[in-house]
Amino acid sequence: MTAVRDAGPSDADDVYRLLNGFVTSYRPDRVVFDGTTFPRVIEAASDGSAEFLVAEEDACVVGYLLALRMPTLFAGGTILEVLELTVTESVRGRGTGSALVRAAQAKAREAKDVEVTVPTRRAAGFYRALGFRETAAYLKWSTA
Repeated sequence: MTAVRDAGPSDADDVYRLLNGFVTSYRPDRVVFDGTTFPRVIEAASDGSAEFLVAEEDACVVGYLLALRMPTLFAGGTILEVLELTVTESVRGRGTGSALVRAAQAKAREAKDVEVTVPTRRAAGFYRALGFRETAAYLKWSTA
């Protein structure tokens, strides 16, 4: 059975392991992860500007979800945007990712967010099955 809970500092090793299997455009750097990005995400989750959740099976972290809460003018409130969702390959297709998304949706309702959004190019079908609908193209500009 999958249990979803808020991520904490002790989840760093498991999240880093999952991150390495998730990223396709970037290379995770453990020094940066430990010294900057992971602590910032933990802090953002603790102050309510992010949701950072992990999924566990048999006391083992098998997935995580990171979503940022952004104030907007156009929507008349905050939007929760799912930026990262990954599940260990061996448990994919068993509802773990769906459980993480449902937990984020519940957190969005509690926070009175206007909507939950997700930019994706590989998992549109997964999100559609959870009630998401396509509304825009996602473009990016790199500073490098």
